[in-house]
Amino acid sequence: MAHPKRIVLLGPESTGKSYLSEQLAKHYNAVWCPEYAREYLLLLGRPYTADDLLIIAQNQVELSNKYIQDAIEKNAKAVFFDTDMHVMKVWSEVVFGACDPWIIDQLQQQQTDFYLLCKPDIPWVQDELREYPEQEVRDDLFSIYEEQMQQQTTPWAVVSGAHEVRLQNAIEAVRHLFG
Repeated sequence: MAHPKRIVLLGPESTGKSYLSEQLAKHYNAVWCPEYAREYLLLLGRPYTADDLLIIAQNQVELSNKYIQDAIEKNAKAVFFDTDMHVMKVWSEVVFGACDPWIIDQLQQQQTDFYLLCKPDIPWVQDELREYPEQEVRDDLFSIYEEQMQQQTTPWAVVSGAHEVRLQNAIEAVRHLFG
């Protein structure tokens, strides 16, 4: 049996990554792998540190592997990921000015079939974990992700538009992966 396609959603916070990845998984009868960071940070009870980001990254890799195995067992065509090590790298470098070598190593080893880069063209929504409501910062973060995509060889596409339009654009962007 062929391994499931691995599609990762990237972009600044509050750009619809969680919603899109979950909806894409439903649309394609695939598996959705959520972001571990949200679960971890909601239970942390203190400001996070660079060490916490390493713990989040390690647990995200473990969680991702679990969902890939789940997809294989279910004979699912794909796994849609809410995040990956690109996010951990950007987060580490933006907040702490450096990234743990383990994260860089995992980034180089991860296997992805397609990236969807979510543009910050929808309104920022406040929640207890989000840090960057300023549009200028969101645009700067998008540029960082876009540069990362340009420096690697995995196919990718930018997804934009209001929520339902964004979902239809994302469906169209990955349609070719499902023949």
